[in-house]
Amino acid sequence: MKFISRVFVSAITLSFLSLSVAAETITIATVNNGDMIRMQKLSSEFTVANPDIELEWVTLEENILRQRVTTDIATKGGQYDVMTIGTYEVPIWANQGWLYELDNLGEDYDIDDILPAIRDGLSVDGKLFAAPFYGESSMVMYRTDLIEKAGLEMPDAPTWEFIAEAARAMTDKDNEVYGICLRGKAGWGENMAFLTATANSFGARWFDENWTPQFDQPAWKETLDFYVDLLNDAGPPGASSNGFNENLALFQTGKCGMWIDATVAGSFVTNETDSTVADKVGFALAPDTGLGKRGNWLWAWSLAVPAGSAKAVAAQKFVGWATSKEYLDLVADQEGWKNVPPGTRLSLYENETYLAEASFAKMTLESIQSADPTNPTVDPVPYVGVQFVAIPEFQGIATTVGQQFSAALAGTTSVDDALANAQSTVTREMTRAGYIK
Repeated sequence: MKFISRVFVSAITLSFLSLSVAAETITIATVNNGDMIRMQKLSSEFTVANPDIELEWVTLEENILRQRVTTDIATKGGQYDVMTIGTYEVPIWANQGWLYELDNLGEDYDIDDILPAIRDGLSVDGKLFAAPFYGESSMVMYRTDLIEKAGLEMPDAPTWEFIAEAARAMTDKDNEVYGICLRGKAGWGENMAFLTATANSFGARWFDENWTPQFDQPAWKETLDFYVDLLNDAGPPGASSNGFNENLALFQTGKCGMWIDATVAGSFVTNETDSTVADKVGFALAPDTGLGKRGNWLWAWSLAVPAGSAKAVAAQKFVGWATSKEYLDLVADQEGWKNVPPGTRLSLYENETYLAEASFAKMTLESIQSADPTNPTVDPVPYVGVQFVAIPEFQGIATTVGQQFSAALAGTTSVDDALANAQSTVTREMTRAGYIK
């Protein structure tokens, strides 16, 4: 009997030991941007400190990531324990009950250090539902040598008229140097992020105060004509296929005179290892037309825990690590302060070492702080959001509109037809959704 008891006790002990050493695997869906790839590389620091947690990565191109995580969370698929999502999704999904509140990010997690503009966009009723991995606006990145060669001087706050003049002056197609690179790839977060923010500065808006689509108004025609003409004159071949990563590669290899895109690119274009023009890059605010709004957006790629995850405790522990001040210190120690994820923490912009090393830091912060999601347009609108409209229907309708506008850039349809198709499509969908009576 004693022998049986000892065997029974030993079996229980072994069971507890096996449970204690069995690691829990969390699956992380993320975008294939440079900062996220760096996070994946450095994540061994997390698993060493947390041997009971293993990480499985699903790294996807931006448009595909958005499709996959949206489908998974809406169907309660439970494929992912941590999702990389943006400022658009967080309040909508939190209100649907699809996200865990992030209330267990660790004792040392300094939530009050998060930039107010970024934190507000990731919160509902004062509760945080996603933690920002990096925050961004958009700005002009330009070749200082090429603009000097063109006999021009970039203002800190340029107009679109100046940008167009400079782009055409810097273009040298025979030597594969193009005055400007802009997003042309279809997608609500690709070309439509850029074009919506740009349209704001031209006085355009998605909807009037009664939710009537506005693509049949002169301001949208002016915006799209300007964009298509500029890229045809001074942009690279195949611009309608280029998104963030494609334009980044063009700029880093010296083929773009200017690139207007996410402020997070500042560290990539000035990285001596990857960029052939690292020592020849200047920064300016996104352009305007003198109407009081600049063409800059506000976004945060953030980590959230879907309500369908059965591993929320481990998932929050990872989110807390990846978005902490300690993670910024880790990146700085491994790869230099210039390469830490920007745009999330007040303390980063109080760090004199960072400000000295990151020539883009001041412009990044100024751009983020100048974006106003609650008042994004020249004329009043019934929605919140700078480069998006914060309604569930936007993802679908903006994807369709983005396809029309990309086709106009590619020359397979006209600007007038693209706008007419956008107007009819969006009117139909908004009527179906009950916004238009």
